[in-house]
Amino acid sequence: MEKRFVGKVALVTGATNGIGQATAVRLAAEGAIVGVNQKPTGDASVTLGKIKEAGGEGFAVVADMRDPAQVLEMVQETARRGGRLDYVVSNAGINPFMKWDETTIEDWNNLSETNLRGTWVVTTEGAKQMIKEGHGGAIVCTSSISAHVGSPFQSAYCATKGGISMWAKAFGAVVGKHGIRVNAVEPGWIVTNMSIPMFDDPPAVKYYEERIALGRPGQPEEMAGAISFLLSDDASYVTSATLLVDAGFIVNAEL
Repeated sequence: MEKRFVGKVALVTGATNGIGQATAVRLAAEGAIVGVNQKPTGDASVTLGKIKEAGGEGFAVVADMRDPAQVLEMVQETARRGGRLDYVVSNAGINPFMKWDETTIEDWNNLSETNLRGTWVVTTEGAKQMIKEGHGGAIVCTSSISAHVGSPFQSAYCATKGGISMWAKAFGAVVGKHGIRVNAVEPGWIVTNMSIPMFDDPPAVKYYEERIALGRPGQPEEMAGAISFLLSDDASYVTSATLLVDAGFIVNAEL
């Protein structure tokens, strides 16, 4: 694998499984030193083991994305331990399946604080660190096709993901002058712990399979490839963009 990120340091949130884990391993395999975010009750050892197997280097950094003070400390710790900060991948998120009329204010707060506010805090603090260091950088936020397509069991989640996509566009427009690029990826049906409940719902499986142009769900490693591209110099003229990685689902869903 090409070593595009040698000498660079990346922070990946929500990196103990799924897309975050695959991204952390991919960036490390490409030469980056990776700060692997875990929750205070989490365990980054599996991800760190995979990074080691890939010949890369990484370390665990602890933060609950709902706690701005912890997120700030995580950003600063990543820069201290890595010696700098070049990339932030804001990937941490939750997706409890709930009907709109069963969603409590506590549910809403938990979703918005984790997904949307957590993204805002880690990206703004990451950008401040990059500006302080003076070398530019790149940020990728994990949004979702749910920023475009509603669901009876994901209304609140859809709202947070729509906000994340818009945040990446707006934030990229103001930090570009510092040499910082900000983009979002919008995953489709990816096989992760978060999507597992859908595989136990035959009507949902049928719905997605009929509308995915490639006829299959995606793998976390395929998302990692898209994120790696957006961070790399291959995307040096790409900012304030959202990249759909959905195998053609959105096109068919809108027909």
